[in-house]
Amino acid sequence: MRLTLASVSMIAAFLASATASKAADYTIDPTHSHVLFTPSGVREDGRSSDFSGNISFDANNVPASKLNVTIKTDSLQTQFAPRDKDLKGADWFNVTEFPEMTFVGSEFAKKDDHTGTITGKLTLHGVTKPVTLNVVVNKVGQNPLDKIDSAGFSARGTFKRSDFGMKTYLGAIGDDVDLIIEIEAKKKS
Repeated sequence: MRLTLASVSMIAAFLASATASKAADYTIDPTHSHVLFTPSGVREDGRSSDFSGNISFDANNVPASKLNVTIKTDSLQTQFAPRDKDLKGADWFNVTEFPEMTFVGSEFAKKDDHTGTITGKLTLHGVTKPVTLNVVVNKVGQNPLDKIDSAGFSARGTFKRSDFGMKTYLGAIGDDVDLIIEIEAKKKS
C-alpha cells in the first residue's frame, strides 16, 4: 500500500524538481526505499518490503510524467507475527485472492522547486480508487557512492481503508490510513 504510494511520491518529487532538464526514466531501488502505513487510532506501523516500480519524468513537461508501482501484499509486516498473519487473511488484505496492489500515476503537479502532488489510481483488495500524495524532492543528482544518477523523495498521504472494502473492526480501528513513503530511484541507463 505504502509502496505503491512510495513510487507515487517518487514521481511527484520528480515533477516538483526544477533540477531535471530532460525526460528521464528511473527504477525504484527497494534496498534504499520503504513504505509505512498506520491506521488511525493505532500506533502500530506496518511495512511493505517487496515492491517495484518505474517512473518517467520530464521537468519541462510534468503532465507527461508516468508512474507504475506494484507491491506484493504478502510482504506486509508489522514486527508481530500473529498480527501479520491476521492482516494477510481474508478479513484484511486477503493476499491469496489479491497478491498484488498497484498504483498508476495519472496527474502530476508541481507546487514549487521542491514540492508537488501526484494523483493516481490505487488498486487494493480488488478495488480501484484515486489517491493523492504530497511529495518532497530530497535530492536529484549523482549518487557519490555508485556514481549513478539518482533521485530521493518523501511522500505523505491518507486514504480510507473502507473505500477498498476493508471494514474489519471499523470503529475500534480507524478508517483513515496514513502513508509515509521514502524512496530512492536509480536512473535507467
